[in-house]
Amino acid sequence: MPDVPTVLFVCVKNAGKSQMAAALMRQRYGGTVRVLSAGTRPGSALNEESVAALEEVGASTVGEHPKPVDGALLAQVDLVVLLGEEVQLALGAMPAQRWVTDEPSRRGVEGMERMRLVRDDIADRVATLGAQLGLRSPA
Repeated sequence: MPDVPTVLFVCVKNAGKSQMAAALMRQRYGGTVRVLSAGTRPGSALNEESVAALEEVGASTVGEHPKPVDGALLAQVDLVVLLGEEVQLALGAMPAQRWVTDEPSRRGVEGMERMRLVRDDIADRVATLGAQLGLRSPA
């Protein structure tokens, strides 16, 4: 099997947005990309509403849990995607993107409605990233 790119999604807690991005990328592109996620200050559990919003579209977080980002993890990746303005990570010359995702709570949208909007924004960004990387969805 040819080498596939490895993408690391990072947010602060690795409980919501980075887990969403990883699950949606795995769902859409399968084995055409290796997907990892981590946090700069990992939480203790996945965000339940985030998991529920993913389940609504058939994306899975089974077996996932918040994990810290460290040098050994960074050494394995081809691209780092930082989710949100608040995540800070020294990457040097490593290829990276920052996604400043929609934050519906700033407009008074909360609960599952908020999480669905966040999920859909991240799903659109995942599709754009897949196209940038030349990935194709498995048939």
